[in-house]
Amino acid sequence: MIKLQNVVKTFGDFAALDGIDLEIPKGSAYGLIGSNGAGKSTILRILSGIYTFDSGTVTVDDQVVFDNPAIKSRIFFVNDETVQWNNYTLNEMRDMFMVFYPNFSAEKFDEMRTALGLPIDRRLSTFSKGMKRQAFAICGISCRPEFLYLDEAFDGLDPTMRIVVKKMLVDAMLDNQMTVIISSHNLFEIDEFCDRAGLLHKGKIVFDRELDSLKSNIQKIQTAFDRQYEREDFDDIEVLHFERNRSVVYIIAKGEPEDIKTKIAAKNPKILDIVPLSLEEIFIYELEVLGYDFKNN
Repeated sequence: MIKLQNVVKTFGDFAALDGIDLEIPKGSAYGLIGSNGAGKSTILRILSGIYTFDSGTVTVDDQVVFDNPAIKSRIFFVNDETVQWNNYTLNEMRDMFMVFYPNFSAEKFDEMRTALGLPIDRRLSTFSKGMKRQAFAICGISCRPEFLYLDEAFDGLDPTMRIVVKKMLVDAMLDNQMTVIISSHNLFEIDEFCDRAGLLHKGKIVFDRELDSLKSNIQKIQTAFDRQYEREDFDDIEVLHFERNRSVVYIIAKGEPEDIKTKIAAKNPKILDIVPLSLEEIFIYELEVLGYDFKNN
């Protein structure tokens, strides 16, 4: 279990984290979503033991991470910044990580490197951004950590490589019961890979939910009637968003789909369909209910 309780981290006058509370169960895939400066990378660096924090508590498996080599040997962080590794070859990176990670699998490393076609004796400075992402992904998986943190993990990968790297991550999670935290701007990637996600804004968690339960509990209804209905006419369901375009009405509502359909069907609609919602739409409509102006923030 990863726990952050009332965590505050400042850089001068800037509050990167402002009272963060977060719990991530072991063995889960968790997505951190937010704009630049929201606090995603700061959380990952604190969980990796790179940063200290001003106040609050942070534990991984009930242990403090900072200045704790034992727990750090169970954590691997794929940083968004890779310039410090430019003079290394993959061969040198493999040899170094084998020293610090007792569970490192050279066999797994060679298997993945060969599958991705990465050169073993070229400096990382000659790699493209996507190749660097692949290199660190295979290093992280080969270390066989219990906790893998990925900062903008799939940035720079072409569509084919995204699929390959994601499959490697999924296989590693299943094989090693690994806990993975991914930060990303891309909601589609979070939706595809993670089972839970949190949205950060200005150093605060404004949203933290299991994605399966979230999707099953929010419905988008497209319907039409012979008469004109207003939002207040649907007070028997929990409406998050109401929009009318001439005779067609779009309703975003919380609840079980059959229950919502039954209540709307009682008004004798001409059409009544439930349309799949994207994760981005779900976040926007949920945040509207919380009074958060997503579009202007």
